[in-house]
Amino acid sequence: MSTFTQTILYTDEHGYARFREQEIALSEGTPASRLSAWIQAEGLQLRQSPPGFSSAFHCTGTPQWLFVLQGIMEIGLQDGSSRQFKAGQHFYSADTLPEGATFDPQKHGHCSHQVGDEPLITAFVRAPAQP
Repeated sequence: MSTFTQTILYTDEHGYARFREQEIALSEGTPASRLSAWIQAEGLQLRQSPPGFSSAFHCTGTPQWLFVLQGIMEIGLQDGSSRQFKAGQHFYSADTLPEGATFDPQKHGHCSHQVGDEPLITAFVRAPAQP
């Protein structure tokens, strides 16, 4: 099973700042797109996608921030344009299906794929209202 290593800065029993690492299981999703369970207190989801990952066109179900933690993610739009997001970059994904519409993969949404040889690790943070 894939995992995400979380580094935690904490205060030990003597009052000193320390670091420790904790593994978060990426036990959901598919082999092409490993996901953590939603972390309820923060509304945070982690994803690991291996080299070669790509998705079909889809809409965002719930608006969310996406933070790239490792690798490069390319987002493609229906008009043929695309943008790449590298580690340390983010975007707010709010391309939800218009109310009353039926999804049309020739019209709606975006596609994504991992670029390069490094696995793609991202964090999704749900945010129902636009910032």
